Amino acid sequence: MKYPSFFWTLFLLFVGCSTKNEKIHPEIMSLTESVYASATIQPDSLYQVYSVVTGILDRVWAEEGDAVAKGDRILQITNTSPELSMKNSELALQLAKENYSGSAAVLKGIEDEIRSAELNLKNDSINFFRQKNLWSQNIGSKVEFDNRKLAYELSQNTLNLLNRKYQRTQNELQTQLKQAENNFKSSMTMNKDFTITSKINGKVYAIYKDPGEIVNPMEPVAAIGKSAVFVIELLVDEVDIVKLKIGQKVLLTLDAYNSEVFEATLNKIYPRKDERTQTFKVEALFDNAPSTLYPGLSGEGNIIIAKKNEALTIPKEYLIDGSKVLTENGEVQVSIGLQNLDRVEILEGIDKNTVLLKPRE
Repeated sequence: MKYPSFFWTLFLLFVGCSTKNEKIHPEIMSLTESVYASATIQPDSLYQVYSVVTGILDRVWAEEGDAVAKGDRILQITNTSPELSMKNSELALQLAKENYSGSAAVLKGIEDEIRSAELNLKNDSINFFRQKNLWSQNIGSKVEFDNRKLAYELSQNTLNLLNRKYQRTQNELQTQLKQAENNFKSSMTMNKDFTITSKINGKVYAIYKDPGEIVNPMEPVAAIGKSAVFVIELLVDEVDIVKLKIGQKVLLTLDAYNSEVFEATLNKIYPRKDERTQTFKVEALFDNAPSTLYPGLSGEGNIIIAKKNEALTIPKEYLIDGSKVLTENGEVQVSIGLQNLDRVEILEGIDKNTVLLKPRE
């Protein structure tokens, strides 16, 4: 089927107008490059509280939201096993002391054996050297001389063995005594730790157990943090972490404050990657914090890594393969600089007077 020339002309005009509309010139403008991060608000120095003993939560001294000072009581735990453990440790310590230096010490028995061995050695030594002297004068028999010599050597070996046994036993008893002292000190600490106290001046943000519930050292029982200072925890993709430095500015929006933008400063970069999320955690502090903040408030942050007031920019959609643009004279190689979500800086290859054509998709 042939189309009338009128329709063909309209088609060419339409294509020409469309092509003409896709032409632009690079623009000089301010350009900021930033790294995106999800944000969560947390109290400064927030930590999970654990019990060092297993027991029953008997009493809650501080409720959620209460301000606490360092050393204030938070929770009271009831358990009798640490008290029994402390008594057993005390008995073990007394036994270790008695074995090491008491009247019935194990070492005393070895000392008695050593003294007896020394007397035997002295006696065998006298007999041996007397027989040796006689044998040198051809008096006595060779068998008697050999027997005296063997008895003397055996006495020497027995004394040496007892001395080594004494030294080894002394070291073992000394180690057992130190272990018993450490166990006793540990049991005393466990006995004191029935009452859980605050380690900082701050606020109780969570109590995870109710009175009557079982408490064990594997589960946190409370969360405490500072009440006046909040930090911004930001999760950054691993491809962007190398761009970040301490002191960079952060622009933050919180869901609770709609579109209001808060400024903050990056002050900490954690070096460990979360393998599950493939992200790194960094922290920032508010320059001027909102009047009201709560733990767990979420939002979005943009960490500014570079800014230029006058940059030659084009829309990203005009780039070809990340390093070329289409001009009226064909494709041209360009060098790019800063970039944000929709625009990119052009460093070399074109100028503000170059006419750019939008590449075909």
